[in-house]
Amino acid sequence: MAKKSQIVIDVELDENNVPEKMAWKSSENAESGVCDAAFLSIWDSKQKNTLKIDLWTKDMTTDDMKILYHQTFLTMSDGLERSTGEGKMAHQLREFARYFGEEMGIIERS
Repeated sequence: MAKKSQIVIDVELDENNVPEKMAWKSSENAESGVCDAAFLSIWDSKQKNTLKIDLWTKDMTTDDMKILYHQTFLTMSDGLERSTGEGKMAHQLREFARYFGEEMGIIERS
C-alpha cells in the first residue's frame, strides 16, 4: 500500500462567507498552525490548467499581503529552477521579485 499524507486547511467564515480564521495541519509530521493567508495551485494535467485557491482573512494587512507576494515570487523562482533547470528564467523572476519588493517598499533599492 502506498503511503498517504494530508494537509488540511480549516477556514472559519463570517456571516458573509469572508474568512475570519484559518488553521492548517499536516498528517505527515503532526505540525499545525494558524495563518492569515494561503495560496494553493493544483495542476490538472489532463486539462492543462491550474486550479487556484487564494484565501486570506479579513485581518490580513495590506503590508503583509505585499510581503507575501514578494516572498511567493522568490519561492516560485526557486521552484522553477529546481523543477525545470531553467536558471535564466528563474533569475529573471528573481529580478522581478527584487523590482516588486523595491517598488512596494519591502526592500531597499539596490
